[in-house]
Amino acid sequence: MEKIQTKGYGASGSLIGGKTLELMSFERDQPKDDEVLIEVLYCGVCHSDLHQVNNDWKNTIYPCVPGHEIIGKVTAIGAAVSRFQKGDIVGVGCMIDSCKTCAPCKEGEEQFCEGPHGQTMTYNGYWKPDPAFNTFGGYATNLVAQEKFVMNIPTDLDIKSAAPILCAGVTTYSPLKHFGVTSGHKVGIIGIGGLGHIAIKIAKAMGASVTAITTKEEKRSAAIELGADEVIVSENKDEMERAAAKFDFLLATIPYAFDVNDYVPLLRRRGAFVTVGLLGPYKQATNNMEVAKLSTTIGGSLIGGTIETQEVLDFCAKHGISPEVQMINIEEINDAFDQVKNEEVRFRYVIDMTTLKNA
Repeated sequence: MEKIQTKGYGASGSLIGGKTLELMSFERDQPKDDEVLIEVLYCGVCHSDLHQVNNDWKNTIYPCVPGHEIIGKVTAIGAAVSRFQKGDIVGVGCMIDSCKTCAPCKEGEEQFCEGPHGQTMTYNGYWKPDPAFNTFGGYATNLVAQEKFVMNIPTDLDIKSAAPILCAGVTTYSPLKHFGVTSGHKVGIIGIGGLGHIAIKIAKAMGASVTAITTKEEKRSAAIELGADEVIVSENKDEMERAAAKFDFLLATIPYAFDVNDYVPLLRRRGAFVTVGLLGPYKQATNNMEVAKLSTTIGGSLIGGTIETQEVLDFCAKHGISPEVQMINIEEINDAFDQVKNEEVRFRYVIDMTTLKNA
């Protein structure tokens, strides 16, 4: 069967300039019976895209075409597809397939797929990388995904800004939901960037009293504008001490190593601290004396499965939640990567992928 000719922006992995994204061409297989072909319209720029391109997690398969916050239009469907038709506006997040037979997959938690390779990631192949198998993500003209992993985009969402909900949204929604955040809870969101800014909006919509915790004084007013009830600048010792034992739940969205011990004293009795975004060790070992004395919990969370991803899209539509985005052309992606690395984006870049057609 004839392959689908595709243009994208990716990293070659070569020693000279190989981690800089450049225009490249590749082929995709035609959609199978249970798959959907999507024309990519918008794609968010996630901090993990930088990590993967730069091989920070030592598992990158090159060439690497990033992108897992995807809004697009269905252009073809397989014979067995029943949920979509040509012309539908849809979304795809971090996964495009899984074994679909293990217990987590049957329960809609495919991020925990127990199949031989784990889940199939939207880019960089399987969760357990296999150099013989690669996948290319949404920095491309099109994408093929298994029907189950294609999301309905509610009509109340602006498709130009909705893409980050498919990763940043579900990544923060999932731990907030599993803790049971609701009215009466005091929640702290640590790090007010691509994940943190949408976490503030989601936690507020759940009914919580939300405090933004940031290292930067200049983000104080921005956090209030996002809906935070209060702001703590973590480098201000007095503000941190006044917040001791205040929070039921803390969500850390900092994507680089930090000292968890700075934040554990902020938790109430039996409170919980969950880290998202950081896939590596904390800067210092956890002081379990501080953890144990109030029976607090330190945990982590990854993304979310198909059920939660559709849930958070519907939740954001219901509550009028939209990520704060800056739209860019595909040719600006390398500069955008630098801005993300330097924490100079407010708060998420989204690529207008129609600019790739003429690249």
